[in-house]
Amino acid sequence: LFGGTPKPVKLRIQADIQERAPGVFTKQVLSAFLRRHTGGHAYLVALTTAKQRFDLDGQPAGDISEEHRQAALDELKRRRANHDAKIELEQQQRRNRATLLRDFQSTTLTPANFCALKGVPVEELDGLLALARQEAQESPPPARRPVPNGRRR
Repeated sequence: LFGGTPKPVKLRIQADIQERAPGVFTKQVLSAFLRRHTGGHAYLVALTTAKQRFDLDGQPAGDISEEHRQAALDELKRRRANHDAKIELEQQQRRNRATLLRDFQSTTLTPANFCALKGVPVEELDGLLALARQEAQESPPPARRPVPNGRRR
């Protein structure tokens, strides 16, 4: 049940585990394990697609409520939005560094004046330019692409 492809576990499975293995796991340890297991991405996906929950023997142990299915979908959606926002921020920062490097290479301003114009602390300029040069060697910054029909793969 806890190895391989995740399956939705029956409600209150903690009591079943305590009954089968009395004294082996403290309530705190078991709660932490189940929280981590049931909060994992693969488990949440399984919760949205499966029809049944399963007991310790892998036997069906009740239907998954629509409320639990929707909560899993909402959590997956929230995680995807956080991930997308993080990726977009990283890409925007990379584009900003590429622009900073391009502007610095073509300016006649002193570094101090350039930093004042760009709003960059003087002590950070060398680090930003070094990172921008490294990123330019690796590959160009990814262009923003609109998502067709607002959907992801």
